[in-house]
Amino acid sequence: MEKKIVFDGSSLTVNQVQAVARQGTTVAVSEKTRNRCRRGYNVLQEKIRGKIKIYGVTTGFGEFSSIFIDPEKAARLQLNLIRSHAAGVGKPADIESVRAMMVCRANYLASGLSGGRPVLLDSLVSMLNRGLTPLVLEQGSVGSSGDLAPLAMMVLPMIGEGEAWYDGIRMPGLEAMRRAGIPLLKLQAKEGLALINGDTFMVGLGMLELYDAIVIAKVSEIACAMTMESIEAVMEALDPRIARARRFAGQQVSAANLRRLVKGSRILSGPPARVQDAYSIRCAPVILGAGREALAWVKRQFETEANAAQDNPLVFAESNSVLSGGNFHGQPVCMPLELMAQTIQEYANASEIRQERMNNPYYSKILPAFLIENGGLNSGFMMPQYASAALVNENKILCYPGIVDSIPVSAGQEDDCSMGANAALKIRRILRNTQYVLAIELMLAAQALDFKKGKRPGKGVESAYRKIRQLVPYISEDTVMYGYVGKIKDMIADGTLLRAVEKEIKSLGEVPDYDLP
Repeated sequence: MEKKIVFDGSSLTVNQVQAVARQGTTVAVSEKTRNRCRRGYNVLQEKIRGKIKIYGVTTGFGEFSSIFIDPEKAARLQLNLIRSHAAGVGKPADIESVRAMMVCRANYLASGLSGGRPVLLDSLVSMLNRGLTPLVLEQGSVGSSGDLAPLAMMVLPMIGEGEAWYDGIRMPGLEAMRRAGIPLLKLQAKEGLALINGDTFMVGLGMLELYDAIVIAKVSEIACAMTMESIEAVMEALDPRIARARRFAGQQVSAANLRRLVKGSRILSGPPARVQDAYSIRCAPVILGAGREALAWVKRQFETEANAAQDNPLVFAESNSVLSGGNFHGQPVCMPLELMAQTIQEYANASEIRQERMNNPYYSKILPAFLIENGGLNSGFMMPQYASAALVNENKILCYPGIVDSIPVSAGQEDDCSMGANAALKIRRILRNTQYVLAIELMLAAQALDFKKGKRPGKGVESAYRKIRQLVPYISEDTVMYGYVGKIKDMIADGTLLRAVEKEIKSLGEVPDYDLP
């Protein structure tokens, strides 16, 4: 983990957002960045003094953009903006999601294109470093003129209003800022808009979800390899020549990872029992690799957006220009969010099908029905697969793309909205469901491996098996299982299982930084 991350507006990564939001990595701003902000501020002030009509600075917002605002009232306009737009609803967003949003907004301000003073950036940096997190309600953004409602709620404590979390306690924003020793902001022209105009809530939340989705991609390969060992799959489908013939990097990496995970297996050392396996097994490199390809594009989009200018208008100091456009619109992020939802769901879908391959004695031919001794008296692992089926069904419902259902707002001025914040919010549940589905597959596969009469699996599979067996015993007769599923799910979510496997066989590769075999 990096000791300190310096905002520069151009180099923020998924891993850095995760480190600050979840692990408390310190952030900072360079003097070069502050000077860049000052130059933008000076250009904007010159335009204001000249009484030039600039959207959101000397005009109202949205449908009110035709109304000129006297420069003497520019500061009041920004205060009114924050108060009126802090209209979120629903339950509070979790602290790590709000911190991720703050990280992404601070990095944008570091670009100097907002026209705001350096103090805006300094205030966010102080809040992040001192553990002060604004109370932000999750719902209410349409993801077009930015995530206006959640971002406005983020700003409230900075001006001494709203609520915040500090020292683990929810309190008035003014009190939180006082306790943390952070001076309040008195917003000037354009600064309220600079803090809220952009798709930063969905970007911050999506960056954390992408980090977790990459873990899901790797754990899916581990679970698949364990299932392959359990049913004694036909390994011919993993031949590198087949993957190279298809040309996709993701397929080649997934095939290579599956080979590494089962390398040295005594279970798979003999002739295969089948000519070829069902699609869920035989096509696993294709299916899992396609997920890696999708996440590669998602990562490119998110890391581009996290280092992009999302505001309107933008201040270009080098040309002494203030230009109005639509960079706040969330479409470039909403599309990858919807794809990420579907990608994660497909990892769950494939896992549930593989569970059936282990439970079904007519397919495996070598495992007892539902992986239990004395079947009939014992139901074994029948119901865990039911749970997986229910979770996969819910995921499919959640995968309806909200992006296809735009609703015009602001008297039709903002007539094509991305709805990306809703996409980001639903992914959290899809992720959790998928972690549970994979946990169930891993539990079933560990049970199945115990029927192999002492034959050792591959080194990577064996490391996963050992980690699971530290918490979950072999089950010889029916028992309550939900606690075991929860323990494995937690090992997936916190990275414990993945670290144990990668310690044995080295990294399974990032997305999209493939290390092709």
